[in-house]
Amino acid sequence: MAKILVVGGTGLTGAHAALYLRDGGHSVTIMSRSAPTLPCLHGLDHLVGNYIEDDIGVAALQGFDQLVFAAGADIRQLPPGESEEAFFNRVNIQAIPRFFERAKAAGISRAVYIGSYYPQVVPEAIETSVYVRSRHLADEAVRALDCESFTVCSLNAPFILGHVPGIDLPHLSVLVQYATGQLEGMPVVAPCGGVNHITSKSMSEAIAGALERGQGGRAYLVGDENLSWKEYLEIYFDCAGNPINLDVSTDEHPLFPDVMLYAGRNAVINYEPDNGELGYSRHNVRAGIAELVQAYI
Repeated sequence: MAKILVVGGTGLTGAHAALYLRDGGHSVTIMSRSAPTLPCLHGLDHLVGNYIEDDIGVAALQGFDQLVFAAGADIRQLPPGESEEAFFNRVNIQAIPRFFERAKAAGISRAVYIGSYYPQVVPEAIETSVYVRSRHLADEAVRALDCESFTVCSLNAPFILGHVPGIDLPHLSVLVQYATGQLEGMPVVAPCGGVNHITSKSMSEAIAGALERGQGGRAYLVGDENLSWKEYLEIYFDCAGNPINLDVSTDEHPLFPDVMLYAGRNAVINYEPDNGELGYSRHNVRAGIAELVQAYI
């Protein structure tokens, strides 16, 4: 049994992983700025801290064997009045490697960083997007800390979907509202293009696999199913009992704005994910959407 610290343990990926690792027999502590209020997390130990504000010292991290970091920031957390460049430099490029340096100094032996798939699947975006560049630089800096006593790898993930009771996920719940006809005036069409998707279930299994046998210094490109946006949205409609054959539009879609699509509108991102060493299950997207729809309905 390992003592594992999960940073970002109140978000979808971190919370699901924390519960999965606990159920696997590990001693799990979640770190967040305030104590979690979700009933499903009440049985987990909690460490108060904010890696962005640099308020966690080496001493606070001593005693943990392993680390899961699932707290990188994206455009949804951009504060009003702060530029994207300044924000992502502060919270991703500077704060994330600094925290991993503390973890290494504290004697943590294995660490997994949850990153973004964009630097690997759309490498040209490293030069055109400050967000993608920040994720790329954070990932490289974290993996550069790998050594014999500190094994660290990254899991670079696509769009993650899933459900943990009590966690509000507006970007997913709105898709359920869309499929159940609750968004009056919203055009019922699918964007052109498509991407890879993965469920929090598969992610948790991948995290457990990486902690157990991940290669130090490696960036794993994880994922599950390549789906067009049409196929993806039609699963929501079908699971909501409202099957539909969606038309496809090349226009900007209100639910998938251009600002969130770093590969560009209408892009197709298909790939075969790394899974041989990690051993996570595949083809879970439909079941994950069905669980989401049931929860939000």
